[in-house]
Amino acid sequence: MVFSVSSAALEFMNSSETSTVTEFVLLGFPGCQELQSFLFSLFLGIYIFTIMGNGIIVCAVRLDQRLHTPMYILLGNFAFLEILYITSTVPRMLVNFLSETKTISFVGCFLQLYFFTSLGTTEAYFLCIMAYDRYLTICHPLHYSTTMTQQLCYILMSLCWVLGFLSYSASTKQLSQLPFCGPNTIDHFMCDMDPLMALSCATAPVMEIIFYVLNSLIIILTLLYILGSYTLLLIAVLKVPSAAGLRKAFSTCGSHLTVVCLFFGALLAMYVSPTADNPAEIQKILTLFYSVVTPFLNPLIYSLRNKDMKAALKKILFGDKVKENDQRAKLCRTLYTIVRTFNSM
Repeated sequence: MVFSVSSAALEFMNSSETSTVTEFVLLGFPGCQELQSFLFSLFLGIYIFTIMGNGIIVCAVRLDQRLHTPMYILLGNFAFLEILYITSTVPRMLVNFLSETKTISFVGCFLQLYFFTSLGTTEAYFLCIMAYDRYLTICHPLHYSTTMTQQLCYILMSLCWVLGFLSYSASTKQLSQLPFCGPNTIDHFMCDMDPLMALSCATAPVMEIIFYVLNSLIIILTLLYILGSYTLLLIAVLKVPSAAGLRKAFSTCGSHLTVVCLFFGALLAMYVSPTADNPAEIQKILTLFYSVVTPFLNPLIYSLRNKDMKAALKKILFGDKVKENDQRAKLCRTLYTIVRTFNSM
């Protein structure tokens, strides 16, 4: 599905005939070569850890039969989404740290914008579905297995992917068809909406309003849905008489709420509150927070706060070693028996 979307995106964005600009310059994080090398090493480490951490979660959900439930299927798909999300920005950033020109092609810039916004929107939708899953788990535990079936889970996940990649397709195409006559320097580490609209030769107030309304609707509506689900969930949790039940309920929801606060907090500050007059450095930091920091923390948040996930990760990471130790122990016992038998003869 993603590959078909990318080919369609490439087709409708390859329309730079109205522009004299054929490439953009991403300033990123300016500084001396030593600073660029340090930032390259830092973000390379973050990227590798994010890929490995989320990849292990995907493998754990895939390989452990105990995790073949809607809650963990959603978590596995969310981890896979985080891998794609951070890959839409960090590899280009790493290349620019070592590059003197720091350029990105016209088509490549708008493809990055399209995939970045689409994957971010898909993540917002996924967080809604995960909130719904937790609401059913706590508020309707007796009907959970009949309501949240695997079939419904896969349908909801497919809707998240489809709606996520459709939400910004038309607006991104319209933005790519604006005339760009120069300058072509973007004071950011990625191609984002506001910097690109600022570089257009023609003013497009209607498009700016469309982007602002679309951003606000997606972010605010999804956040309100999540907060509404957790309000109902909190009311149900407070009615639980036992302290053990309360701890289990908060443990189930705590990790998800942590990700929601990190992700939506930065999105609200970046796209809903007025940030046009803020320094470019502030906008870079906010973008880093929801595009890099959240995917980086996702494996730690979910694996450290969930006993089933920790058990599955331990099985995957150390299962072969445990089996090997068992085999060695059996061999030692066998040799000991043989030697003891030989000595008794």
